[in-house]
Amino acid sequence: MTALLVAAVPATAEESPYARGPAPTKASIEADRGTFQTATEKVPAGQGFGGGTIHYPTATGQGTFGAIAIAPGFLESEAAIAWYGPRLASQGFVVITFSTNSAWDTPDRRSDQLLAALRYVTDSSQAKSRVDPNRLAVMGHSMGGGGALIASQKAPTLKAAIPLTGWNPNTTFSDMKVPTFVVSAQNDFIAPDGSHSRPFYQSLPASLDKAYMLLAGAGHMAPTSPNVTIAKYSLSWLKRFVDQDTRYDQFLCPLPANDPKIAVYQGTCPID
Repeated sequence: MTALLVAAVPATAEESPYARGPAPTKASIEADRGTFQTATEKVPAGQGFGGGTIHYPTATGQGTFGAIAIAPGFLESEAAIAWYGPRLASQGFVVITFSTNSAWDTPDRRSDQLLAALRYVTDSSQAKSRVDPNRLAVMGHSMGGGGALIASQKAPTLKAAIPLTGWNPNTTFSDMKVPTFVVSAQNDFIAPDGSHSRPFYQSLPASLDKAYMLLAGAGHMAPTSPNVTIAKYSLSWLKRFVDQDTRYDQFLCPLPANDPKIAVYQGTCPID
């Protein structure tokens, strides 16, 4: 009797119950708005963080959405990371951007506030019925990026982490279990690439889905204003790992190359 050999077929977007929105294109991931109409909810301070804004899709016919919490950096308020809210929400996520309890808060304190913000979204917000509590992610700028890394250590069931020109005194994250996209800047003199982002990335386990992008000619504050390069690869990362949407693989693998706005891009391909 001859054995029948069947090749394993990778999951397609249609097989992911979490794929949201139309098939992506280069134009769609670079657009400042996606196809989802959105609404907002203001969140007062006193919920474990310094208050913020939730942007969420108004659609009710596509199931629940993944949620993302985004923290600002040292001496910054929500305004520094506010542009991510409407941009990502219109692509099919529930997004909370917030101010920290104190502008001086350490990365560790910011990590707790990222997790508190996610709890507020899933448990108390107007959008809670639209959120899948099992598909959550964290992002942050500078000390907020350091907080995103620490939050992922504390909550290894998170689906994605994106530190944006992150700052953290500890650079070893060898126990990380959360798919991590490290965004760095070539001319960052506040959190220099060689002593922050690059060591973060290099410490991540070889078995982890991970990527590292060094922005050419950019400084520490690059993530605090609309940036197409940051947005399109962050969106693709979140879609792939929060939504398991393999339609976005094309933007992550093979690794981006020949882009004058990127000095270095490294990562694990193929994506598991």
